[in-house]
Amino acid sequence: MAEHHAAKLPTGFSDEAALEEFMTRPSDALIRDLESVAGDILILGVGGKMGLTLARLAKRAAPNRRVIGVARFSDPTVGKKLQACDVEAITCDLMDREAVAALPRCPNVVFMAGRKFGTVGALSLTWAMNVAMPAIVAETFRDSRIVVFSTGNVYPFTRVAQGGSRETDPPGPMGEYAMSCLGRERMFEHFSEKYGTPGRIVRLNYAIDMRYGVLHDIGSRVLAGTPVDLTTGNVNVIWQGDANSHALRCLARCTAPTTPLNVSGPETASVRALALAFGERFGRTPEFEGMEADECWLVDTGEATRLFGNPSVPLLTMVDWVADWLLADGAAYDKPTEYASRDGAF
Repeated sequence: MAEHHAAKLPTGFSDEAALEEFMTRPSDALIRDLESVAGDILILGVGGKMGLTLARLAKRAAPNRRVIGVARFSDPTVGKKLQACDVEAITCDLMDREAVAALPRCPNVVFMAGRKFGTVGALSLTWAMNVAMPAIVAETFRDSRIVVFSTGNVYPFTRVAQGGSRETDPPGPMGEYAMSCLGRERMFEHFSEKYGTPGRIVRLNYAIDMRYGVLHDIGSRVLAGTPVDLTTGNVNVIWQGDANSHALRCLARCTAPTTPLNVSGPETASVRALALAFGERFGRTPEFEGMEADECWLVDTGEATRLFGNPSVPLLTMVDWVADWLLADGAAYDKPTEYASRDGAF
């Protein structure tokens, strides 16, 4: 069963407040799962694109517990938004071992910190943030459950007809960003094995928000009359509310030692078909460049579907929402996903 009944889905969003209210509305399944794992929830790296909504979702699902968001808060408005949602905000540099040691020892930890864009030209910093920092966190919180955000980029390309990489497939990272992400996973695996720390590693492929994401990237190009690159011709996407819910529900499905779980939508979505769908909604014909490659980054989400059911928001509903948002000139983060990159350089 999907986490929300399709009849409850809105037709669109009037503004960011309405978007975030819906995105952080907990399902009954999430509430039940969090009831099964006792203790407060600590979210490390809460300052990223998904952190604020995940924290608010956790607090709405478990209103009687402390939910604590930790980040450097270089943008002070993020901390204020957390506090407005009754989420505690603690400023901390997660590279500082002593500062991390001073954080509350919550039974439930969600690790969202890391570095992707800007990797080229700052490789040592990328490795420090994606490998050294996780080692500090994994050792410090060895007595907690730890759910870790990772990426499908740790896999090699797979043939589109194959349907995507499974959790049991060997990794094959391309480029130093993906290598460092595998390093992050290995640090959490090492300390999980050493201390018996239960956990899950969420290999996420492309969460969708109205303000950024693969659908925003494709739809924006169609609306602007800019050619859509077809070389990476297929993608997996999932509504950000579902991705956050899946990650929090993983707290009730941790394993010792920790194990990976692919999280995305069930479809292998054609970039050409998505562009054409946006074209229909915009009343224009998309322009294309390149030809679809036989291989790209894709994940098989069969295990997540077994655990959680299908995501609550269908693919074409997300297309409708993004199209409406773009036509209304809604807010945008101006952070392209670079989903079309095929050399692993970000």
